[in-house]
Amino acid sequence: MTELTEPDDTPARPAPEWPQPGGQDITDPEVAQAIARLFDLPGLPVEDHETVYNGLHDELLAALNSDPAESGPAGGEA
Repeated sequence: MTELTEPDDTPARPAPEWPQPGGQDITDPEVAQAIARLFDLPGLPVEDHETVYNGLHDELLAALNSDPAESGPAGGEA
């Protein structure tokens, strides 16, 4: 059977609407550090995306489960 189109060997490029660093209202430094990894995602091979997402999940879960008293002055007393 004949192929109707040639395979596309051009590297994938991020969509123009991909979010750019900065401008987010993230006040928790642990969360901001974890989210910052997403900005490198468009330049990584697709095979590495799962690793990035799993790491992000683990970092966000750790930040969620951490004691707010250990992360510095972020609010009032409990």
